[in-house]
Amino acid sequence: MKDKVQPAEDSIAKLANGSKLPGNAVGLKLAGEEEDVSFPVKIQGAGVEPFEIQVHRFWLVQDAVMAVLGREEVAPRTSLSLSLSGTILDPICELQTIKGLKPGATLRLVEDSYTPRTVRVHLAHLQDFLRAPSPQDALREGRSPSLLNTLSPAHNSENTPGGHSGRGARRLPSDSKPEQQSMEGPPPDYILPGSKERPLVPLLPNNTHSEVPNCLIDLSLSCWNPPPGTRKLQGDFLYITICTLEGRWCDITSCPKGFFLNRSTLDVFDPRPASSSPPTHCLSDLLSQISPGFKKAFTTLRNRSQPPPLENMPTPYRTLSWLGPPSAVRCHRNSFTRSGLEEQGAAQAPDWNEELQTARDLPQGSLEERLHRDRVLLQVNSAFVWAAAQAVEAVVDGCVTPINGGVEEDPAFLCGGLFVSRGGASEGGERANRAAQRLELQGVQEYSNLLGHLLGLHTLPSAVVDYRGSRLLVQGLAPGLDGMGGEARGLLYGISAAVSEGPQRRKLLELLAHAAKSLNIQKHVVLSPSGQQVPLFSSVHTQGLLGADGRLYLLNLFHVHPADANYHVGENEEQAVQEEAQAGWLEYCSSRGFPRCFPHKFCLLRPELIQAFIQHKQSQFTQRVKERMEESGGIAECTKTGDPRGTEAIRGACKDVGSVSNIIFEMRFNPDVFCPGVQFPSSESNSVHLQETLLKEAASFLITNQIPAFLDDCLQFRVNPVDGATLCKAMHQKGINLRYLGELAIAISQSEHRERLQHVTRLVFGEIVIRSARRIFSSYVQNVEVSSLSAAVSHFLCCLLVPHFSSISAAEESKKRSKKRSRGGGATSDTMAWSALSGTELWGLLNQDARDTYHLTEGLGTSADYLMEQYGLQKFSLLRGLSLKTGIQLRLRDYTLDNCIKAPISPDDIINMFPVVKHVTMTTSDATQAFNSAQKSIEKGQLDRAYEQLKEATYLFGRVCDDLHPEASMCLSTLARVAYLQGNRTEARSVQMKAVVLSERVLGFDHPSTIQEYALLAMYVFAGQELGLAQRCLYRARLLMLLVHGEEHPYMATLDSSLGLVLQGEQSVQYLQSALRLNTMFRGLEDLHTALNQHLLAQRLCCIGDYRKAISHERQALAVFQAKFGDNHVQTKCSTEFLKAVTQQAVRVERSLRQGGSDLMDTVPPPESLIPSKETTLEQLAIVNDILKVSVSDKVQEIKAKLRELRATADTNSEKAEPSNGEVAGSSPADEAEAAENVTVSDVSASSVPEENTQQRPPIPYPEETESSNHLSENLDHAEEEAQEATDHRKAGETATMGKSDKPGTNVVNGEGLEITDQSGTAQCNGKGSLGASDDKLELAKPDTERQTSIMTEDSETEFNGVGASTVDKAK
Repeated sequence: MKDKVQPAEDSIAKLANGSKLPGNAVGLKLAGEEEDVSFPVKIQGAGVEPFEIQVHRFWLVQDAVMAVLGREEVAPRTSLSLSLSGTILDPICELQTIKGLKPGATLRLVEDSYTPRTVRVHLAHLQDFLRAPSPQDALREGRSPSLLNTLSPAHNSENTPGGHSGRGARRLPSDSKPEQQSMEGPPPDYILPGSKERPLVPLLPNNTHSEVPNCLIDLSLSCWNPPPGTRKLQGDFLYITICTLEGRWCDITSCPKGFFLNRSTLDVFDPRPASSSPPTHCLSDLLSQISPGFKKAFTTLRNRSQPPPLENMPTPYRTLSWLGPPSAVRCHRNSFTRSGLEEQGAAQAPDWNEELQTARDLPQGSLEERLHRDRVLLQVNSAFVWAAAQAVEAVVDGCVTPINGGVEEDPAFLCGGLFVSRGGASEGGERANRAAQRLELQGVQEYSNLLGHLLGLHTLPSAVVDYRGSRLLVQGLAPGLDGMGGEARGLLYGISAAVSEGPQRRKLLELLAHAAKSLNIQKHVVLSPSGQQVPLFSSVHTQGLLGADGRLYLLNLFHVHPADANYHVGENEEQAVQEEAQAGWLEYCSSRGFPRCFPHKFCLLRPELIQAFIQHKQSQFTQRVKERMEESGGIAECTKTGDPRGTEAIRGACKDVGSVSNIIFEMRFNPDVFCPGVQFPSSESNSVHLQETLLKEAASFLITNQIPAFLDDCLQFRVNPVDGATLCKAMHQKGINLRYLGELAIAISQSEHRERLQHVTRLVFGEIVIRSARRIFSSYVQNVEVSSLSAAVSHFLCCLLVPHFSSISAAEESKKRSKKRSRGGGATSDTMAWSALSGTELWGLLNQDARDTYHLTEGLGTSADYLMEQYGLQKFSLLRGLSLKTGIQLRLRDYTLDNCIKAPISPDDIINMFPVVKHVTMTTSDATQAFNSAQKSIEKGQLDRAYEQLKEATYLFGRVCDDLHPEASMCLSTLARVAYLQGNRTEARSVQMKAVVLSERVLGFDHPSTIQEYALLAMYVFAGQELGLAQRCLYRARLLMLLVHGEEHPYMATLDSSLGLVLQGEQSVQYLQSALRLNTMFRGLEDLHTALNQHLLAQRLCCIGDYRKAISHERQALAVFQAKFGDNHVQTKCSTEFLKAVTQQAVRVERSLRQGGSDLMDTVPPPESLIPSKETTLEQLAIVNDILKVSVSDKVQEIKAKLRELRATADTNSEKAEPSNGEVAGSSPADEAEAAENVTVSDVSASSVPEENTQQRPPIPYPEETESSNHLSENLDHAEEEAQEATDHRKAGETATMGKSDKPGTNVVNGEGLEITDQSGTAQCNGKGSLGASDDKLELAKPDTERQTSIMTEDSETEFNGVGASTVDKAK
């Protein structure tokens, strides 16, 4: 990374290793940048068929070469250059600077001469081509696959990389209108509501792509290497041995001109050419001449159907798949690793620290420079993470010798240019070491996120890897820390640093001071071991050094944030409690049982909690300033210039809230307070006492504010966790550490809404079991021999999942295996110690760990069956969660976990164990900023602008990470929603397909976000008449939901409602009934979502002729409307009319049955007015999936009515005061009345009114108008102020909106108000009438698990009809 570009051969090497070509960039004009133009050029020469390729003006020539080498027509050729008009182009020259290069120009491929290095690159590229991606490769390597192609085979030919990344993209085949598909067959039994079957085989259906054919039996380096001196002087680089499919062994010589067949055999060395033919530049051409079988297989390989590049493109980081192929033996292929290329690559270990720091130091002046820097940083960090995983595997497998003499307690290793150690704390045991390693990585992340001049503070590339029970810290090598380099080894900062002054130390202290301000760290003074006072801007453990490369490095960053007072039990705790008794700390401790002991001393507060606590204290500060000013004579008097009372009020408020400054509000924290062994000088006593008070307040704030706020978010469905990972993420975003899982369980059990939070309770106990089981498993598996690993792992899983599992069967099975291997030699007692573990013993250990770690008052029982009966926890959820956390991969088959007689998981079911890596996340600054701007535009209702910004963000994500980023997937999903709202259904379908693939590959095939993406895709394809694909998507979403969590979850109601709308007949009713049961369970009978569900079910019951039940459900919906809005509300009236229409139809059917008998029952079909249309069903789907939400507040409606009255009065006064000459132009009364009727929520919210809607307001009166007109203008202003206030109250939650989201991870503004009226305002219900109002607000929920956006349409409004919602154009 020292150079901005690299030679083309290095690019080919990266291409051979799976790096992405720059072909994903598409043209897009960005703000402040010149227009990016892509143009076509023709490629010919070098023995390939001429073809055309799109290039970009900002590309370098070597980028174009990489794009050409990635084409199927060229592969696997390498060592090629481009020439224009006979002149070879400079690889580092930009295309836009080349004279004569214009659209349609012809570039010729020129064969370059080989060198010893490029020969190896060519051989590696050919090997990579021969072992082309197989459908089972992802599972075999432990990566999450993409499975969308198994549902939609047509998707394979539709997706192209970057198809929707910019305005200049060409139209894809998927953009064309899809053909209609017939309905899918009935759903499988395991998909039906109430099914207890949980099959795993359907999770990973067979891939539609063909397997890779075998072209050679063997390809390796010849035993005659290296060439003797005489042959080196004649140009021999390398000798290669091959074995063709015909069984022929051949030796091939590589030379500067290419490759030729020599006369050597396995026994005789004869390097002379076997024929007089000239060498071939590409090895595959020579092999085709030698072997007819190779030629045929190679042609088949080149022409075989391949998945879209997005499905094969390597992800930056491995996304683990806990399920593997059905047979790992059959999936194993010849990887041609006998060539020796891997060994040579391993000998050239990169300098990872220099790579990372060079990338960080790249310029950031322009957008192109920032994009280049972000991309390089992501590539370096990705390569480092992969190398760290491989290094830990080698260390744990025993392939690396320790560098510190084999010290058993803390061995250290050097592997692949990486320093591998246990790291962490020097005392406290295994748990303390693990916590310190995790916190070290978090500290590196905190300082890596600092921008601007703080980039001068450097951190080492770091990762934490868990593998086979061991946790190791992997870091790059810091320059000069080995004692070499003189001054470079000096310690500039830290409690042990020598007192010295110099420019480097002053620079470091200045940077640390600015960093402390950004991280809310208080400058403080501590006593060194020698008794000297040492000023610090960080914790006492942090060290600052000057490396040999001249950069400033920070080490030991595991204590960046302050300690958690809830888990600090000091020697003088009783005295401290007495001192804080007046502040409420004693009462808090006695009521909550704090402070408590914890297994280690690294209990720190999260940065999210610190930010929330600072906001809380700032609110207190503002309130105290107002109160003090009011006590001192009023705010107006105290804020006058020169009045000292205002200053005194601010000083007093600063003291009241504990500000570290007495003149401004400033909240900082000392990370060394409550830190064992740290001593402060007497001059710091007041500051330390203040810090102790603040930390205790922050600790109590977590318990008394954040945990109740988290539960409220769950109740309001602002967060909706589905599995343990989403639960942990939601807790962390509230600043709640996972050690408070027990407190969270207690808070739920004491809540009056605990029945509505049972899904959260289920997740809490499941996460406690999984995390406790992982700790026990880590110590359990470390002492197991490699030969018994699969048996030990399967035994542990059986003990966890099977009630009272016996260890006899597992031990006997392992002994049989050992006897077979050693021909009668049995295993010793020491090597079989793992088999002594029983299910009862394991659950006893789990209960003990849960009490020690989470202070769980309720026991976990003696088996998993207790959790199933008590909380509805699924065994498959436990199996999935533990496998993902420990890296276990299971064979794909159906498991029966309730079998107590035979072990449900055998050693053969354990396919592999993969490293689980925690790493630093690299930011995509410009792309993220564009995405955030688009979300703000969506909140303001500016859909067109948001659409353009989302396209721009998608383009930027493609430039940085090839869209393989979680935020890129979310951006694409949001783009699809906006496109769907704008009426671009085909584009929404195409973009959403890409979002599904990205979510499967980057997050996981069974991640909750993937489930939601499938549900949204089902809606988009249903809009395109692809009924079968829509059903298959929903079937898969429901299957994943059943496995990940189970049936009883709020989001399952969304999936069942969607299935009920997509399916027909009895199946539709079955799923809607399930959705109604779930909505009633989690929302209650009085919720508007439940009422909507009742209405949808009543509609579908009418379609099958069951009018009696339809009347019953519509009555329940009407009861909710009456309770919410009263009898005179239009919503209640319309529901009454709908009920009346259904009742009349039921009477007609009953009369017909009485007159004609039961034989005429089928001759009385439901009227068309009661059958929803296709468009109606689509908008019902949009409402169910939170694409559309009706949000109307009663208070806002009252203010709108007041505004209409005032505007009507303004019209009358304007007519009286209008000049006769017509010089003053104005709107007609009819136009004003229409504008008043069409006023929306955005009209009364000044902060959210789009500029396009400002013209709908009444004209401003002229000065010469009457006095009453001026008075009316004041009334209008006052009314608008009230409207603004009402809107603000609504946003604050004082009024409700219809829009609670039950999606996994969706934030929604809650509300009240679903008007039922038609356009004329009269209540009617004929099945086609409207169940909605013209004053609706459309909201778009983000696919993120914590955030939400709202959309107020600029040119349309939504009506929620009796049979669904319809869009009415205001322009009409």
